[in-house]
Amino acid sequence: MKKIYLLLFTLLLAACTQQSKPDIDRFVQQRNPVVKKLNTIPSHPEHAPPINDTENYQPIASINKPKIEVLGFLDPTNAKRATENVKRFSPQLTYIAFFSYNAKANGELVHLKQNQPLETAHKQNVTPMMVITNLGEKNYSPEIAHKLFTDPIASKRFITNIVTTMKQKGFRALNIDFEHMYEKDKKLYNGFLETLIPIVKQNGFLVSTDLAPKSSDKQGGAWAGAHDYAFHGKVADFVVLMTYDWAYSEGPPNPIAPTPEIRKILDYAVTKIPRHKIMMGFPLYGYDWNIPHHEAKKPAKIVSPQEAIRIAQTTGAQIQYDNKAEVPFFHYENPKGKQHEVWFENEQSAQAKFNLVKKYKLRGIGYWAISHRDFPRNWTLLEENFHIRKY
Repeated sequence: MKKIYLLLFTLLLAACTQQSKPDIDRFVQQRNPVVKKLNTIPSHPEHAPPINDTENYQPIASINKPKIEVLGFLDPTNAKRATENVKRFSPQLTYIAFFSYNAKANGELVHLKQNQPLETAHKQNVTPMMVITNLGEKNYSPEIAHKLFTDPIASKRFITNIVTTMKQKGFRALNIDFEHMYEKDKKLYNGFLETLIPIVKQNGFLVSTDLAPKSSDKQGGAWAGAHDYAFHGKVADFVVLMTYDWAYSEGPPNPIAPTPEIRKILDYAVTKIPRHKIMMGFPLYGYDWNIPHHEAKKPAKIVSPQEAIRIAQTTGAQIQYDNKAEVPFFHYENPKGKQHEVWFENEQSAQAKFNLVKKYKLRGIGYWAISHRDFPRNWTLLEENFHIRKY
């Protein structure tokens, strides 16, 4: 899914061509520079009360659990690890989205080497989803997208390659993750989708699109400007709102997915898109910032929720909870005497997000991303709150 240059994890997305492609964690970072222009969060309250035990938070039991769909984006680079993730998370997922098949300007696809995890997905009662992007060698490329929108030969080749690959590999659904396009290409992108989506659907596949968080029609910029909520809601089977990254690795410490900001996006989205077509994005990651951040020579480190808790336990830090943002955070000092601040997700913040899904009667949840994201309690809590739809 889904604002993501700075901190690379060791895995690179494999491709059967020689084209270089960054990994999922890098895209968490790459979306970030745009975020500071789109979303501003006030400084967190220093007086937020401490949490004594984040791992034993008990949600209010739901009498009538709603049925939802759950999507998890997967990095299949490491075949063994990806296969383990498919086996581990399939019971809690409707779709596993293989990130990603990158478009070339001439309409060709950069393919993934994902046979083992894909074969496992077919055996695990989870719907395998193909993700297509406009990713170039380093980041999302507006040039590649524009070429596909304006060159009928490249566009036709691209669509043919998508359908052919889905049939050959056994994908059953498609996710279109085109980001960082020229704002002026909004109508061109709509026209491209108006051609692509019916063809894919006629071949028997579900189609979803990823949308940058917007709270009004006037919101533009490189990340959100070309995304037309109403049009996507009309032509796609469903959409995934990338409701995260209000904080980013080079910016100040803050909540990544605060519920007040998510509510603003949802309030707008439900006026443009049928609720049963909306998936709310959920970040399975946090950030560990050096503070003061403006003096730090390194960007914030990406941490999983479980890793954040381990850091707090190891350093003796007191985990606090921002009651307005509904997100936990803490401060600690490393062995070299350097101060750090960590914002992440725990089961209390997860419950707050699940409550939004229920309140807005949404289609479900889209997780960015299930690869290397250690958050065990999330999955049991998910099952406590919802019945998960399977196909």
